[in-house]
Amino acid sequence: MGRQREFDVDKALDAALCVFWRKGYEGASYTDLTQATGVERPALYSAFGNKEALFRRALERYYEHYLDFFPAALEQPTSLEVAAHILRGAVELSTRYPDRKGCLGIHGALAGSDDAEPIRCTLIEARATAETSLRERFERAKQEGDLPETANCTALAAFVMAMTHGMAVQAKAGFSRDVLEAVVEQALSTWPSKALDTLEA
Repeated sequence: MGRQREFDVDKALDAALCVFWRKGYEGASYTDLTQATGVERPALYSAFGNKEALFRRALERYYEHYLDFFPAALEQPTSLEVAAHILRGAVELSTRYPDRKGCLGIHGALAGSDDAEPIRCTLIEARATAETSLRERFERAKQEGDLPETANCTALAAFVMAMTHGMAVQAKAGFSRDVLEAVVEQALSTWPSKALDTLEA
């Protein structure tokens, strides 16, 4: 019978998530991970597998605990409110923690080595899935008359996703929440909707 684990797996995973969020997948060293979790490398990888497997587990936790505003946004009654909920949620998350600004998924999908390509592809696929669900929501809004017939739902979904990505990069570069919130309001002011005046800031 194997020896019982002497550490809290959930706490270790949370600690590893914070390291990846702050430093990115490739920037997080084994030393960073063991120091943050307080778990020696053999025990850490016995529990989670290798670094890639640990990152994937951390990413699942990130989506579950930090990106819940996205599925909630899809339930909003109008397309404008959907976009507003996503963009404002992205600003809040990207500026919530001074020690790890931006978005774990977006930073991880940026340039990396060949060894990190599987991780980058996973993050790109996750973004594409989110964009597809957003496009489908906007198509429904168009059918319901919330968006004009001329609205390009594919472009609108790509626009919202591009805004979230850009703001995450800006937050990482030191842009304040106030500035990013102003960017959101500017973006929403151009929304092709008949209900602009119904959305409370």
